[in-house]
Amino acid sequence: MAIATINPATGLLVKTFEPLSDSQLDEKLQRAADRFSSYRKVSFAERARLMLKAAAILENEKESFARMMTIEMGKTFRSAVDEALKCAWVCRYYAENAERYLADEIVETTASRSYISYQPLGPVLAVMPWNFPFWQVLRFAAPALMAGNVGLLKHASIVPQCALMIENLFHRAGFPEGAFQTLLVGSQKVDRILGDPRVMAATLTGSEGAGVEVGVGAAKRIKKVVLELGGSDPFIVMPSANFESAVSTAVKARIFNNGQSCIAAKRFIVAEPIADKFEREFASRMEALKVGDPFDEKTELGPLSTADGVSDLDRDVQATIRAGARVLTGGKPLDCPGNFYAPTVLTNIPNGSPAHKEELFGPVASVFRAKDLDDAIGIANDCRFGLGASAWTNDPKERERFIRDLESGMVFINRMVASDPRIPFGGVKWSGHGRELGVHGIREFTNIKTVWIE
Repeated sequence: MAIATINPATGLLVKTFEPLSDSQLDEKLQRAADRFSSYRKVSFAERARLMLKAAAILENEKESFARMMTIEMGKTFRSAVDEALKCAWVCRYYAENAERYLADEIVETTASRSYISYQPLGPVLAVMPWNFPFWQVLRFAAPALMAGNVGLLKHASIVPQCALMIENLFHRAGFPEGAFQTLLVGSQKVDRILGDPRVMAATLTGSEGAGVEVGVGAAKRIKKVVLELGGSDPFIVMPSANFESAVSTAVKARIFNNGQSCIAAKRFIVAEPIADKFEREFASRMEALKVGDPFDEKTELGPLSTADGVSDLDRDVQATIRAGARVLTGGKPLDCPGNFYAPTVLTNIPNGSPAHKEELFGPVASVFRAKDLDDAIGIANDCRFGLGASAWTNDPKERERFIRDLESGMVFINRMVASDPRIPFGGVKWSGHGRELGVHGIREFTNIKTVWIE
C-alpha cells in the first residue's frame, strides 16, 4: 500500500510520501539503540516533566491534531478533538503514576534483602492502526517512554501525517532525539525491523492476520510482544435493564468512530420478551442518524476510512442477506462521493454467515434473540473473539453471571465498553494477549528483575 493521505469524505488524494530507504531505516534503528543507552538513566522526575509538556501541547493544539485525524481517516472532528484530549490524559496519568507503578517491590524471604525491580527493555516497535491514529499510539508511547524505553512507530500507511505529528509532538516536548521516531515504511518491512537485534520487543494493534505475522516473527526471535486484535463484542440486554438507557447507548456503541473500533458493540443479544421493542427502537434511531461531512458539528456518522473498507463491509453484508438475514434498515453504501455506508441493522442472522461471528468494521449491527440468561451467555461466547462485552441488567444474580462467565478481557455492566488509562485494556482468545494501560500496561515492556541480596 502506498504511504499517502486520501481524504475519506471526498476520495481525493491529499499528499504522498516516499518510504524510508534501507539505509535511512538503519540510521533510525541505530539512533534508537544509542538513545536508549542514555535515556534509560533519565530520572522519573525528568521523564514526567517532558511527558507533562507533551500533554500540554496536546491540550493547547487539540484542534490542529483533530483536523489531521479527520482529514486522514474520516472521524468526526468533534470526536477527534476528544481523542486529542484523551491522549493528553494518558500522558498526564503516566507522568503522575509511573514512578509508583515501577517502584521496587520488597519481597519477604530469608535474604537480608530481596525485591523486584522493573527495568526498561530497550527500543520497542509499535505497529499501529489507523482507526484511532493518535490514541492507539499515545496509549503505548506514554507508558513505554515513562518506563525508560524508546519507541519506534510503524503507523498505518493511510495516516502518515498523523504519524509525523506524533513524532514532532515528543520532539517539541523536549524528549531527546531518538527517544520516539516514526518509521515511514510499508508493512513488508515490519518483519525485518522486528528481526533486528536492536529492537527488543513489539506491540501491535490491528487485524488477526497482522497479529499472527508479528506474533510468529516475535516468537522466532524470542521477543516480547503484546497483541490487541479484533473484536466482535456482544451487547446484551436483559428485561430488567433500563430500556431507554440500553437502546440509546446501543446506537452510540455501534457507530462510535464511524463504527470502526475493535471495542464497538457489534452483536446485540436481546432477551426474547423485549426483542421486538428493541429492534424497532434501535433500527429507528440508527436510520435517523445524520450522515455526512465529518467537519460538520451536526454530523453523527462520517465516512469509512477507505473505499476498500466500504467494499469489504458491503460484501459481508450482502453475503449475510443472501444467507437469509433480514434488513431492518440500511444494508448498502450511500450513493454519494466519499466512503459512506448506510447505518444498518440486521436480524435473523444465519449461523455461518459473516455477520454471525465475524467482525464487521463499520456501522452495521447484528441483532440476536436470547431465550434466557444461559442462552445469552452462550450466544455471546460462541465467537473466536474475546475483547470486550457490555451487559445491561439490574438483576444482581445476572450481573454476577455475566462477570464470571463472559469470555472476554473486559466486562462492562450497564455501560458501553471503553478504554481508560486507569484500567488494563486487552482481550482473550483471538482478540490477542497482553495488556495496555493501567499498572499492567506499563509493566508489559519491562524486565521484571528479581534481586536477592544474601
